[in-house]
Parts: sequence; structure tokens; C-alpha cells
Amino acid sequence: MPHLPSPRSDLATVHVMGVGGTAMAALAGMLVDAGYRVTGSDRAVYPPMSDVLRNIGVTVMEGYEASNLAHRPDLVVVGNVIRKTYAEAEALLASDLAYCSFPEALGALFLADAHSLVVAGTQGKTTTTSILAWLLEAGGLHPGFLVGGVARNFDRTARRGAGTHFVVEGDEYDTGFFDKGPKFLHYRARTAIVTSVEFDHADIYADFDSYRASFVRLARSLPTDGLLLLRADDVGAASLADDSPCTVETFGPGAFWDGRTESVDPATGFATFTVLRRGVPLFTARSVLVGQHNLWNQVAAAAAAIHAGVAVEDLPSAFERFEGIKRRQEVIGEPFGVTLVDDFAHHPTAVKVTLAALRERFGGRRLWCVWEPRSATSRRNIFQADYARSFDDADQVVIARPFDQGGIPEAERFSSDLLVADLADRGVDALCLDSADAIAATVAARAMPQDVVAIFSNGGFGGLHGKLAELLRARAATP
Repeated sequence: MPHLPSPRSDLATVHVMGVGGTAMAALAGMLVDAGYRVTGSDRAVYPPMSDVLRNIGVTVMEGYEASNLAHRPDLVVVGNVIRKTYAEAEALLASDLAYCSFPEALGALFLADAHSLVVAGTQGKTTTTSILAWLLEAGGLHPGFLVGGVARNFDRTARRGAGTHFVVEGDEYDTGFFDKGPKFLHYRARTAIVTSVEFDHADIYADFDSYRASFVRLARSLPTDGLLLLRADDVGAASLADDSPCTVETFGPGAFWDGRTESVDPATGFATFTVLRRGVPLFTARSVLVGQHNLWNQVAAAAAAIHAGVAVEDLPSAFERFEGIKRRQEVIGEPFGVTLVDDFAHHPTAVKVTLAALRERFGGRRLWCVWEPRSATSRRNIFQADYARSFDDADQVVIARPFDQGGIPEAERFSSDLLVADLADRGVDALCLDSADAIAATVAARAMPQDVVAIFSNGGFGGLHGKLAELLRARAATP
């Protein structure tokens, strides 16, 4: 059985298996903050996580080899990407080294004495966690945090913090090969936000009911003096209200915590919005986060921050100073006058609301969407029909071939060609291309100045971002 550590003076060295994942890299950063010597192992670590690990001094070993454990660390933290058949995992299980999962380590070493604020939900976790951490920081609470992405207001994805609050992104994915329960159950939540509950992670959940059951367990785990904030207009999230023993408040249209977008300035990319409590306007702020989904993300974060003790009068300035999150509507360049946007969207709802937000942000400019089916769920056909309704706000759509489908039965595989056909039936101009090189060449040849090209992938997409930028720069240099 895994050994669950507790803080102790003789725990000095920690090795993190799967350190290139966003959450695992964040944990590595916190361990460094706490004074531990940290090493890690992974395969093909790519930016921004590779940059983050290098900057905090974590040595990364390539691959999952038994020799990675030769230095005999005091504790091994095992990421949920690790399979027990990997040579490094086999060596660990055969050794007397102490080990545990990432969520167990986080809970035991950092959350035992903290007021833990957990942000959960199918969509919006990273954005809402980043905003909430920043609001508490701007409000003088000096929180610890762990975010599954890179918030621009901080120099890393996690830290211990100097205050009593800790903000953590609560993932419903399984904990590890030796613990198939959801990660967020280890986070000792006293305050929880649930942004949405839609079926996802088809590789580990059989159906929506089993998926929702994990959120029910989260709601039931809150203490009686805790707080549960639920998105009112999301059926799955709202249905959790009767499952928790603590105070429950809702956010969304017409809810206890409401909001409205006042205006969007396409020239600056800022939106102005108002937060209301029980129908009464509380404050108005400007933000770089545009779109209806981001309105509710910000309303939820504001509600949790106020409950945590942040003064209402401090919130407008905090929102205006929030700089956004990498890979969430991130403008990464404008070669040849083409605005390149990087985003993590992969679930059909995320694709749809992000494109709607980009349409709102960039007005009438021609909007391209380049999408890679890469996540475990998007490579399966469970959402085949749903994706056809996700791209309506794009003028031009390019669909990549799905990332490795080798482990998926043929009858269950997502089809890019079928999606293109379905999009054509809806009047959406779409095509499927076989590789990142082909996509870069095609888009670079056809894009025009003032176009917006949004690239959606939860992975590296074969280096498409850099390849496309290079070709556009070359085009701009051609007389």
C-alpha cells in the first residue's frame, strides 16, 4: 500500500513521476517552496511546463526508467499518467521507498491546516482558480495556490503561500493507478466552487451518472461550516445543492450571485462587467476575460473571495490587474497582421463558448478555428454529433486528424472527416488536414491581415503554433 506522508523533519528529497503535467509541475514548485530537493521524470515535456520546471530548478529525467530512482528519494509522488507496467513504477513497487499520489501529497503536506478553496467542474476550473488566487492575493490574504495552468500574475503555477487560505484546482480525474477515486476528494475543501457538470473523461467514467457521482462525493465531503457555490443554470452543478451539509449559494443568471456584461472593447480586448448579490449591483470592473462563460467564472471567484474576507472595494482594481492565463484565449503573436490565439479548449462546450467569446472580443474580423481532437474523450465518438454544433461562430474551420487512437476500438473512434461533413451541412466552411505541417502551410497561405486564427489543443499540436507563425513571418517578408 502507498505510504501517506506527514510533514516531518527527515523528509528532504522528493521525486515526482509524471512531472511534466501541469498539476504535477505545480506540485513540484510547491515542494521547492517548502524546501525539499525535487527531481522528476516524464516523456517529451513541452512549454510552458518545461520552462516552469527549468526556472524553479527541478531536474527532469527523460522517460520512466528504473534508474530514475537510483538516488533513493525519501518520497516518490506518482502522477496519474503513470502505469504500473512502466519500468520506473515496477522498480518503485519492488523497493522499500515511500510513495503516494499527487493529491495525497498535496493534502497531507500543504492542506491539513489550511482553509482549502477547491474549484471543480467540467469547464472553467483553471480560469476560475487563477482568478480566485489573484483576488485573494490582491486583497492581501497571501494565499497558497495550485493551478493546472500558468496564470500570468504569478511567476509559477503553485506556491505555499503565507496566509491561511489555499486555492486549488480540483480535478475529477482519477488519482493514480493505485487509487481510482477523483483527485479533488483529497483536497480537504472548506469552500468549493462547481462551475459545471457535463460528461467528460470517457476513458475512466462509464456514463454521466458515474461522472456526476464524483461531484456528489465532493459536495458531501464539505464540513457543516463550509460553503458550496454552484452554477445555477447548469443542471448538473445545480443538482448538487441537496447533497451538501454546508451553506449553498448559487451563481449565474438570476441567481444569488449574478452578473452582466456592460460592454466589450475589441480594440483593447477588455470587457466591463457588473457583479450583483441578491439582485443588487455590488461593483463594476474591467477584465481581459471576455465571454459569457468568463463572466460566470469571475462572478464565482468574486463570491468566494468576498466570503474569504477580501473587501468588495478592492475587487475592481484586482480584476483590472488580472493578466489572464496562458493557453486560455492567449494572443501569442501577430505575424503578417494575423492574430494568433492559443487555447486549451477540447470539450464541445468549451470549444463553443470560447469561439463565442472570441467573436465577441474581435468583432467582425474573420475568425479561423484550428482544432485538434487530442483528449481521451475527444478522440472517441461519444461527442461526435455535439462537436458539429460547436463551431458556428467560426468563419473558417480546420480539423486535424485525432491524436493517437491506437488504444481505442475502431467503432468508438472520433472521425474528423465526419465532423467536416456535418459542419458543411450547417454551412460552416471546414476541411480536414493530416498533419501540423499541412495545417500550417494551408492556413499561412490563405490567412489575410486582420484575420484571427485560434488554435485549440490540450497538447503540443505537433509544434503547429511555431510553424504557422514562422510561415506567416516569411510571407510578410516576401515582397
